[in-house]
This record gives sequence, C-alpha cells and structure tokens, in this order.
Amino acid sequence: MKAISIQPQNLPEKLIWYYILGTYPIYYLGGQYLLAPLLGYFLVSYLVWQWWNQTPTTLQEEKITIPFAVWLWIIGILVIEIALIVGHLDFDLGFGKLINSSVNRWLRTWTLFPIFMLIGSLQIRPQLIYRAVCIFCLQSLFMVLIASLFRMPEVIYTSPLQIFGGGEFYQVHIFGSTLDHGTEFRLLLFAPWPPALGLVASIYFFLARQEQDSKLRWLGMLGAVAMLIGSASRLAIICVPFVWFLTWFLLNISRPLVQLVTGLVAFCGGFLTPTIINIMQAAQDRFTKTRAGSSKVRTVLGRIALYRWQNEALIWGHGTVEERGPKVTAYMPIGTHHTWFSILYNHGLVGCLGLAIPLVWSLVELIVIAQKSSIARVGLSIILVLLVFSLGENIDSLTYLYWPGLIILGIAFQESFAWSSFAKNLLSTLNSNEELN
Repeated sequence: MKAISIQPQNLPEKLIWYYILGTYPIYYLGGQYLLAPLLGYFLVSYLVWQWWNQTPTTLQEEKITIPFAVWLWIIGILVIEIALIVGHLDFDLGFGKLINSSVNRWLRTWTLFPIFMLIGSLQIRPQLIYRAVCIFCLQSLFMVLIASLFRMPEVIYTSPLQIFGGGEFYQVHIFGSTLDHGTEFRLLLFAPWPPALGLVASIYFFLARQEQDSKLRWLGMLGAVAMLIGSASRLAIICVPFVWFLTWFLLNISRPLVQLVTGLVAFCGGFLTPTIINIMQAAQDRFTKTRAGSSKVRTVLGRIALYRWQNEALIWGHGTVEERGPKVTAYMPIGTHHTWFSILYNHGLVGCLGLAIPLVWSLVELIVIAQKSSIARVGLSIILVLLVFSLGENIDSLTYLYWPGLIILGIAFQESFAWSSFAKNLLSTLNSNEELN
C-alpha cells in the first residue's frame, strides 16, 4: 500500500507524536518516569477543559464522552487508593509514608490506567499512534543491532531527576544492555529491566500490525520482534504468538467450522489427557530451567506474599511493599514480580477486586465489540498481553512505558459507546414507528 503522510493536527496529537518519537532522548535524560505521568495529567486537564467548554451547539464528533468501561477503571483505581490508605493506617506506617506511597505507588502507577484511557476520548487518530510506534520500533531495531553487535560494557548512571522520587526508574543504561547474573547478555534499551522491554515490545507489535503502509508495518513489527528477542524474556517470547492465536480464536469462535474443530480437539483431548499433561509438565520444566534462579525467586516471592496476605492483611493488605526482602528471595521485596500476588499483599482482597472487575469487564466488552471494530481487536490484544504479563510482572509499575497502548484502549472503548448510542437510536426509531402505526 502506498505510504500515506500522517502528521499531528492538534495539541494532544502533537504531544503524543513527539513524545513517542523522542523516547530515546527522554530516556537518556532519565525523564520517562517523570514526563510520562506529567503528559497524562496535562492531557486529562486539557480534556476536562474541553468538556467544561462544551455547549449544545458543539459538534457531536467533538463532544467529550466517557465510556462506561473507563468509568469502571476510574472507580476501580480509586478503590485501590482506599485500600492503600487503610493498609497504612492498619500497620501504623505514618503520614509521611502514606503520602510517599500515594504519589509513587498510586499516582504514578495505577492512576495512569484510567488517565491514558480518558485521553482516548480526545480527538486523537489511532493511525497517528500506529505510525509513531512503527517509527519508534524502527529506531529500536537499529539500537538492537548496535547493542548486539558491539556488546558494549554495562555503564549506568542515575539521572539527577531522581530527586522527584522513583529510585531505579531513573537509572540509565548507556548502551542499552545488561549482564543478567553477570553472565547472560540481555537488552533493556529504554526500559528499567529486560522483561519490561518485552512487555512494551509485545504491545507495540500489535500496534505496529495496524499500520497502513506495508513497508513501515513490517519494519515496525520486525523492530518489535527484535526487542522481544533481545530482552530474552521468556514470557514475552511466548506472549506474542499466544495472544495472536487467542485473539483470532475469540474473534472467530462464533463460526461453525471453528466450533466444530474446537469440539473435535476437546473430544480427542479427553482420550489424550495423560499425554497432554506430561507434555505440558515437560514444557513448564523446560521454561523454568531456562532461568532457574529467577524462577525459584519468583516462586518463593509468590508463596511468601500469599501466606502473609492470608494471615496478616486479608481484606485491606499491607499498604505497600517492604523496602528489602529476606535472603531467600535474593533480597527482592515481598509483593513484587507478580501483579496479582502483589496487589493481594499490598492492597488485599478489596484492591484485587478493584483491578479484577474493570479488567474482566474490559476483556468481555472488547470481545463483543471486536466482532465489528478493528480498533477493538487491537484493544483486545492489548488486554490479553496485560493479562499474560500480570502473571510475571507488576504491570502497574510499567504504565509509564506502554501508555500508547492504554490510549488505544480508551479509543476502543469509544467504539462501545458509539454502538450503544446507535442501539438506543435504533430502538427509539422502532418505538416511534410502532406508535405511528
């Protein structure tokens, strides 16, 4: 397909476009963890200003409308903050610690979910984000090639912006690589650690697939795959093909042929259950042994987090993670490396429901809308990626990296709003016709 020129046309598009294209300069300044949340809060303020100035004469396509799914995310994230406050009060962590946790472990993390979804209600073209992501993935392709070929020594510096809080998120790896456990060469490019790069690359792969220009699309996808492989993240390498297949399956499950094949596979699987279990067990063992030390630490972290959640803070959680974990977890803090174990430990059952309900609602809604909407299909893939990575990463702490995907989710939820409005208008028309008859 012939390349179509895409340029930002308004303030939100300009800020998003130039931020994505300038990710590497921002990273080398150590400013991502500071500037991404600021971008989100500024654009939400701009959205509120536009909404406040709406009039009855405002064009329908220019009106600010907030879909139900986004409201659900707003409520869910507020519930997490309530759990955070109660957890701090229960364990007498002090007012200073409460403020610190609310800023660094809520305003800069959880809150960015609804913030960037709200931004999807502005006049932002998804094609602009797809194009920017493809160009960024092309930049990353060159960075991967340079880092992999020259294998520069690990050089790290901490940005002076660290004074605004955030710890290791202000560390900059000059050559975009690290030696995991001192031996394994892995890339992290613009991310704080390699699996975080794998998460961003997985989301960007599905965004790049939507680019209209075929050359840019393939280059963008290639750049995303290069980041996946360079990160050496087991979860990322499995995630992309799994989500790709699952998205296709969920979109085609209503087709008779797919239902027939699924039924046959399920029927045959009943006879081969022992063999299938053995194959899955062997695959899991191989997956674990690939990086045995990391798998062991994650398992221990999960067990301790669940045990302490059940016995110490079942309803409201502990409020925050510990500064330093025990020796058995290689001093990794309890309540990290797994979204669900983390939220149970930190925010209890209440906080867990605050995340689970909007996440499940979003998944179901996008499955329905995706039958008719292309952008909802992208949103479905993004939600599935987040679900997969929630089993091995704290997806809340990395929202400042993959926020373009959250904007696409917000735009996808607008499709739901459009369909519900269409249905209401259709029912209203039918009722009017019945009354006339």
